[in-house]
Amino acid sequence: MDGNGRWAKQKGMLRAFGHENGTKSVRETVEACAELGIENLTLYAFSTENWNRPKLEVDTLMKLLVSSLKKEIKTLLDNNIKLSAIGNLKSLPKKVLRELNEVIENTKDNKRMTLTLALSYGSREELLNTVKEISIKVKNNIISPENIDESIINEHLYTRNLPDVDLLIRTSGEQRISNFLLWQIAYAELYFTPILWPDFKRLHLYDAIIEYQKRERRFGKTSEQIS
Repeated sequence: MDGNGRWAKQKGMLRAFGHENGTKSVRETVEACAELGIENLTLYAFSTENWNRPKLEVDTLMKLLVSSLKKEIKTLLDNNIKLSAIGNLKSLPKKVLRELNEVIENTKDNKRMTLTLALSYGSREELLNTVKEISIKVKNNIISPENIDESIINEHLYTRNLPDVDLLIRTSGEQRISNFLLWQIAYAELYFTPILWPDFKRLHLYDAIIEYQKRERRFGKTSEQIS
């Protein structure tokens, strides 16, 4: 969800104004995905690298996260949406973590869609932690090296309860992955749009999905094999 700061700058406003308006796009995108029958939606909300931003902006983002969680719990419950989170959650401020866990608990029985927030998330850190956890289990004879396969790795990722990514959308014209779900997007379709996140509406989501539907997903096979 990229482009909040640039959107605000274009309007002569502080970056916080862009982040606040970005929450409207979050609500619209989440509701649209639920209506379309999409079962899993993951939003890259705050990366491990984002901690390096100016303290004022980080503090603003954390306050905005808390207020958004309080505000949007009704939307989640009304739409039967379950909230989850991935990342180094222990690094979040205590108040943020408390509010996050409360919403996760209150929505845990919802079945329509799972909305996952990637918070203090970095894929390299995730993979590093996975290697460490598996290494410890090998050392303690819990896992045999010969038995390590993709399923073992998947079981130790933050996303162990989620399927691989089908479609990755990045807004604001940037065309890079930025340390997001590197293992999980191995066969994802990538969609880049110049639209800044606060301007991203359900019609832009529909455009991305229509583009996705036009693509042939071969997973290493030939067109003839999958036709």
